[in-house]
Amino acid sequence: MEIVWYGLSCFRFSERGFGSVVTDPYGSESGLPELKLHADIVTISHDEPFHNNEKAVRGSRRVITGPGEYEIGGVFITGLSIMQMKASKQDGSQPNTMYVIDFDNLRVVHLGNLSYVPSQAQIENLGAVEIALVPVGGNGVLTPSEASEVISLIEPSIVVPMQYKTGQETVNLGTVTPFLKEMGIASLEPLPSLKVTQSGLSEETQVVLLEPAF
Repeated sequence: MEIVWYGLSCFRFSERGFGSVVTDPYGSESGLPELKLHADIVTISHDEPFHNNEKAVRGSRRVITGPGEYEIGGVFITGLSIMQMKASKQDGSQPNTMYVIDFDNLRVVHLGNLSYVPSQAQIENLGAVEIALVPVGGNGVLTPSEASEVISLIEPSIVVPMQYKTGQETVNLGTVTPFLKEMGIASLEPLPSLKVTQSGLSEETQVVLLEPAF
């Protein structure tokens, strides 16, 4: 499977013989270049700007906007609903959907716009996942320390940080550097894409930085 990051929480997953998936496509208000993507499936974690521009994805795509179980093009997707903020802070907060995307038993979880550490029961609902796409920029999503705690609960083989400032975004986010420090990493060379096989997974959690493909 190949994973390409387009900035914020937008990724494209592809694997030969399976449907392609795009997550959380953003619009021009993000400050990032216009997306021009093709996919069979689009997942939207919550109906807010920077995440719900399904028109940026072309093709005969199926759009998934909430919880449920789906099988499209050989890809199994499970959407799990969770509020964006804790109950004590909701004040109009919208639901956020975490998606577990299964390509032939290689499972990826996209945490959407998560802004707090879920309960152990909520984490267990995800099941075992090999790759976790985790927001780390704070200011409305997980802070670096919260992201680190969530990762320790999920225990994935690979962590890909998302939702952080790369330079062009209009949304107020921190950079990835504090998260890397939280994970004990001084520096990390970003990759243009992540290519993963089941046999290539490590027992220890590894952080992979991706270059935004714009």
